[in-house]
Amino acid sequence: MSEVSGLSDAERFDRGMVVRREVLSDAHVDRANAASTDFTADFQDFITRTAWGDIWSRPGLDRRSRSIAVLTAMIALGHHDEFAMHVRAARRNGLTVDEIKEVILQAGVYCGVPSANTAFKLAQRVLEELGEA
Repeated sequence: MSEVSGLSDAERFDRGMVVRREVLSDAHVDRANAASTDFTADFQDFITRTAWGDIWSRPGLDRRSRSIAVLTAMIALGHHDEFAMHVRAARRNGLTVDEIKEVILQAGVYCGVPSANTAFKLAQRVLEELGEA
């Protein structure tokens, strides 16, 4: 049985908000919340409860492993904005710059060279912003 199965929606949201802030940063979450509108509020609630409160909170994978999986998925699907955000998250979750490079190289073989090429450009920009490249 899942660790989150007995939690109320409010408890899942609260748990998700803690994890979301730890992984993405307070500044990022504060910007997302400030940009929320009546139209997008339900989606913000949904991702906080499900992605962060349910999935990222599960004990089956550590955050480093989850970051590797997310980076690969973002490369494969071409979600460039989300990829850049998750490069920052991967660093917060303890992945080294070299490990991020290896994830992109690995993804290049399985997701395609053009996808890896774009990922390298995006990661380089993020790592430069972080003063790490």
